[in-house]
Amino acid sequence: MPRIITLPGDGIGPEITTAALRLLHAVAPDCETEEHVVGGASIDAHGTALTDETLAVCRGADAVLLAAVGGPKWDTTDPDKPRPEQGLLGLRKGLGLFANLRPVRPVPALYDASPLKRDRIERTDLLVVRELTGGIYFGAKSRENGRAVDECAYDTHEIERIARVAFAAARSRVTSVDKANVLETSRLWRETVSRVHDEEFPAVLLEHLLVDNAAMQLVSAPRHFDVILTENMFGDILSDEAAMLTGSIGMLPSASLGEPDTPGLFEPVHGSAPDIAGEGVANPLAMFLSVAMMLRHGLGRDAVAAAVESAVDRALEAGLRTRDLGGEATTAEATDAVLAQLERT
Repeated sequence: MPRIITLPGDGIGPEITTAALRLLHAVAPDCETEEHVVGGASIDAHGTALTDETLAVCRGADAVLLAAVGGPKWDTTDPDKPRPEQGLLGLRKGLGLFANLRPVRPVPALYDASPLKRDRIERTDLLVVRELTGGIYFGAKSRENGRAVDECAYDTHEIERIARVAFAAARSRVTSVDKANVLETSRLWRETVSRVHDEEFPAVLLEHLLVDNAAMQLVSAPRHFDVILTENMFGDILSDEAAMLTGSIGMLPSASLGEPDTPGLFEPVHGSAPDIAGEGVANPLAMFLSVAMMLRHGLGRDAVAAAVESAVDRALEAGLRTRDLGGEATTAEATDAVLAQLERT
């Protein structure tokens, strides 16, 4: 029996987790779920964003489903105070999750919801592969006498393993994004990605783009991209930019993966949206699609994952629109609409 740890987190997290569990129990009734706190909720309960106990149970699970963390209640610039995001970073590091996968595929029913013209985004189907445990987010940090330092560091092993994930996922082309004209870490990145390509994946096309050019191309010609491979901070920024191709960041799932024997972490790209928490109007679709990614990458249930994705598409085609998509559907109504489509499968 697969064991899933759920981490509702903060803001709208508990609401979309409840919706996701309705979906999960409908398509995979054999899954056993167990809930724990993380982020701001964990700070309130335990004084830390991630307890050793929660990390331990996550390590022993088959998969981890996280909703969202953060909110103004816990915002601080004091380096000695805990922040909700430390829980997420701690999970990634503690579980060895080095590869973040963010698929971006605008749904035809929502083409007109995108800020870009329909003819610009039609047939866009790309995957952002972001290195997750290195770079500036995890480098040494210091502040002294009015000066702050954040270290950005990568070694060849870290770059090799994320490059292999990207090349293995590609249908035809990998676009490796860096800032090799300025940064030494990017020069090592480019050299290493090129070597892995030449030695192991010569049949896949490889191109290199500077991050500023990549950001421009992502909105001017998104269909050009197949797989975008990049380091931690650039990937964080570019994947959120790519999210808006769909018309709402509330539509995008993600998977964070490590070695084959490591449980993956599955979560929507959007934040905790504290401004609408408790109102029952949060869009649960990115969470549903994160469940689909969990079924596919965490449990090896491709057919069930595809059924969930198809149900979301068909619900949107039938007119489902939550508030962020210009409609009035509540979280519960959106859940009902997707479950109804699943029943028709």
